[in-house]
Amino acid sequence: MINLDFNSIIELVKAFPNEQVCIDHLEQLRWNGVVVSPFYATSKVYKCAGNKYKCKNTGKYFNVRTATLFDNTKIELQTWFVAIYLLTGHKKGISSLQLAKDLNVTQKTAWFMAQRIRNCFGITDTENEDGKLGGGGQIVEVDETYVGGKMKNMTHKKRKAIGAKGANDNKHMVMGYLVRGGKVKLQLVDKGGILQSVRENVSSDSVLITDLSNAYNYAHKFFAAHETVDHGKKEYVRDTIHTNSIEGVFSMFDRMVIGTYHYISPKHMQKYANELSFRYNSRTHSECSRFNMLLSHCTNRLTYKTLIK
Repeated sequence: MINLDFNSIIELVKAFPNEQVCIDHLEQLRWNGVVVSPFYATSKVYKCAGNKYKCKNTGKYFNVRTATLFDNTKIELQTWFVAIYLLTGHKKGISSLQLAKDLNVTQKTAWFMAQRIRNCFGITDTENEDGKLGGGGQIVEVDETYVGGKMKNMTHKKRKAIGAKGANDNKHMVMGYLVRGGKVKLQLVDKGGILQSVRENVSSDSVLITDLSNAYNYAHKFFAAHETVDHGKKEYVRDTIHTNSIEGVFSMFDRMVIGTYHYISPKHMQKYANELSFRYNSRTHSECSRFNMLLSHCTNRLTYKTLIK
């Protein structure tokens, strides 16, 4: 593996000047010198020409791209690496149209590349071993935001078609769980399942902090402690009791949606939520470290057929 320490896109391109250097780096990150067959993990592997390998048990050939986000694409790894750098480094994301211009590919290709990369954001290490955040008396801030167009901007015909009546009827709710001073997780949730979602994502021995929404009325029964702030009375901070941190995350999420992507369909919204979570959780990492973190979780292939299904 190359001794990397880049902090700009120019340094990135210099670090990966050709395809072979990219392949060597990816092989080191993925296999660390011991090649493992993606078809049969315990099988003996034979090294072949052209950066290919052969799985003895299955007789199939593979390379470092196989069963990763780079699988079955003709795009060079250097181009992929630049796309990863841009998508993981831009605080408010990057549109597929701008990405297409930067990479000199079509907008359709750029969109597919971006979605493949986002598909790997959700498998990075965020939760504890039990799949939950917090625990051990840690403070976990919980809040929600709504994503979607305003009712006043909808035609009467469209409002009637979707049966929308309330201000948020046409919007989709994203829950946010943030360990104070730690990591965050954003999740698309049904509006009626707020407390259930909190229980599924936050350890019971955590100190939960929320606003006074009725959805959290019985939270004290399931967590070590439940503190609230009354925004309706202009109360935002009481000693260490506040939800300012998770609201700051939602501020970035809203700016990402409104300022860069403009519209996100419910089908793909979780991928964009994972994108923001990844950038926030790696905020203390260097550009190089964040880049390698994504590459280390690249074994999550998304096909175009599945994407548009």
